[in-house]
Amino acid sequence: MQSRAETFSKQIQTRRTVRDFSRQSVDIKIIEHCLMAGGSAPSGANRQPWHFVVVSNADIKKQIRLAAEIEEQEFYSKRAPQDWLDALAPLGTDDSKPFLEEAPYLIVVFAQKFVLDREGKKLKNYYVTESASLATGLLIAALHTAGLATLTHTPSPMKFLNQILDRPTTEKPLMLLVVGYPAENTKVPDITRKPLEEFTSFI
Repeated sequence: MQSRAETFSKQIQTRRTVRDFSRQSVDIKIIEHCLMAGGSAPSGANRQPWHFVVVSNADIKKQIRLAAEIEEQEFYSKRAPQDWLDALAPLGTDDSKPFLEEAPYLIVVFAQKFVLDREGKKLKNYYVTESASLATGLLIAALHTAGLATLTHTPSPMKFLNQILDRPTTEKPLMLLVVGYPAENTKVPDITRKPLEEFTSFI
């Protein structure tokens, strides 16, 4: 058990966010297995209040990019306070999001406020954001373990995703996950992680 825990810890700590993606295709079966891992997450009352939309269609990816960049332009030019922009500066991000078209897959995570049972009765979901976030975390870990790179993208607001992907308004877009292989010679920020003692207390 200790050996498996140590091996996984070392492997997952090599995960880094990538912003430059290759157009190389990825077998959909790999994505499906990773989604199944994400779908195994714990959830409030086991309602599993998430829906993943896997986008590979080039036209739809272009629509998403154009809509996302409109929101990002507003964010960088008007909405974001200066301290937030200062925090983002070392990462080199801006309102241009070419990765939304370049990566082979976009996985859009929706959090479901309620579901309908077989009789059409409305059933409220519980701990929706927490549950969907747990599922997304497992999905990211699975994709990394499979050898794929990811980027979590959260343009705000994201209601345009409901319209483009034809999802009901009762579902809230939680995040947009960009998935694929990193581009050749891609660079990632030289970041460090907090040591265990800084984010954990043992009592």
